[in-house]
Amino acid sequence: MKSSYEIAMERLNKNAPTPKTTPKQKKELAELDSLYAAKIAEREIALSQEIAEARDAEKAEVLRAQVIQERKKLQADLEAKKEQVRNGKG
Repeated sequence: MKSSYEIAMERLNKNAPTPKTTPKQKKELAELDSLYAAKIAEREIALSQEIAEARDAEKAEVLRAQVIQERKKLQADLEAKKEQVRNGKG
């Protein structure tokens, strides 16, 4: 007997099957993950140094918000590029 989860997954795959990725696409996706992980780490390190050197709490808070904003932007860029690769446009 199938669980309700298994039944739901079967229905989902019937309506919107999961696209298969080629080995080339998998390699490109892995390279993108690596590249963007490095970019995010680079920005976080640079801004964390600025936060440590900040003289007042207000400036430090602005820099923390900037870290969050830049991380979100880079992650959005990463997802857009991954989607291009998955659709064969990358």
